Amino acid sequence: MSEQKHIVLSSHPPRADARPPEITWGAASASERGPVIGSINTPQQRNVIGVHSGAYGLYRALAIAAGTLDPVHKPDLTNTSPTTQIGPFPQWSDPGKIVSIDPYGHMVADAFSEHLERGFDIRPTIAVTRARIHLPEIREAMAAERVKPDGDVLLEGGEVAVTKAAIEPVWYLAGIAERLGTTEADLRRSLFEYTGGMFPELVTRSDLKVFLPPIGNISVYIFGDITALWDTARQVACRVHDECNGSDVFGSDICTCRPYLTHGIEECVRTAQAGGAGLIVYNRKEGRALGEVTKFLVYNARKRNPDGDNAASYFERTECVAGVEDMRFQDLMPDIFHWLGISRVDRFVSMSNLKYDAMVAQGIEIGERIPIPDDMIPEDARVEMDAKKAAGYFTDETVSTPDDLSGTKGRALDDY
Repeated sequence: MSEQKHIVLSSHPPRADARPPEITWGAASASERGPVIGSINTPQQRNVIGVHSGAYGLYRALAIAAGTLDPVHKPDLTNTSPTTQIGPFPQWSDPGKIVSIDPYGHMVADAFSEHLERGFDIRPTIAVTRARIHLPEIREAMAAERVKPDGDVLLEGGEVAVTKAAIEPVWYLAGIAERLGTTEADLRRSLFEYTGGMFPELVTRSDLKVFLPPIGNISVYIFGDITALWDTARQVACRVHDECNGSDVFGSDICTCRPYLTHGIEECVRTAQAGGAGLIVYNRKEGRALGEVTKFLVYNARKRNPDGDNAASYFERTECVAGVEDMRFQDLMPDIFHWLGISRVDRFVSMSNLKYDAMVAQGIEIGERIPIPDDMIPEDARVEMDAKKAAGYFTDETVSTPDDLSGTKGRALDDY
């Protein structure tokens, strides 16, 4: 195995003759923007804080420590290019539109070919491929004739053809701070202090403007012709879904997450079959970004409540354990839509006021809002649904329609 390189803590900007490529966030082209370089193989090239692969960067370090991975290995990107062309779109050159991902993350082999030829270790932060998904709920929808196979989007065996993308977070710190209504200095200080000083460069390297946070990625599933996403003449259906492992994977009966996810997929299939496109955005934000341990603690607190599990104390139990009821920060979520060139979602499969407000605030028009059908809500999940409605999630009466986008029906609560 190659000799392991040692990294020296970089507390000060390097000399002018040794500076890495500069990142000009929101520049008009990839060459003007510059590459994102998070590899530690050549420390003098690094122009970001953190490392690639989010939380999986720790597994990479573990593999190196165990002697199973060459620390200076560079990935061979032969034949790894996206299966579908995405972008560039005008939103990519607006520094306020995309602040939490690198819009060029799937195009590094082409967009930064000159840097690669000069030996820069630039790695993709986005991968795009094609696949098929197979869900029992889709077969049930076929049996009920809510959807029918067409041989293109939905196959006879119940498989659904999709384009899917995996997206690692890439945070432009100034843009993140502005989006959240704070200062870059305060953001950097909080990220440094409340990760136990994990990233000293946040407070010692103000010249580094981009951070690769150690958090989960985003998965995107696209149904139908992908070009319909940015063709305003065709319809787009979308479900933005935040991870719920207990329900999404293991089918919890006290939660509406998997039913809502599969309902969203069904809507995506129908819209794609009608000539539009469907989109599922799956964010790794388990337990409202509070984590699964906190989530299970809250379950216990709810079930042991002397007054019984009820809607009135649903969010209160979460706040008692976590100090806050939600840390998902939907403010950053619309970046995916800007990356995909989407300016309008015709069928938004969501009851969340926070998601709706975040989309509208970023200039993305919302047409019809689609609630989960009542017969898809598990009996033991009624408490959760009642609590969400009481907290401002819209009901059938507040669903907006394409003819009523300028009125109050498009809001979750008129005075929210």
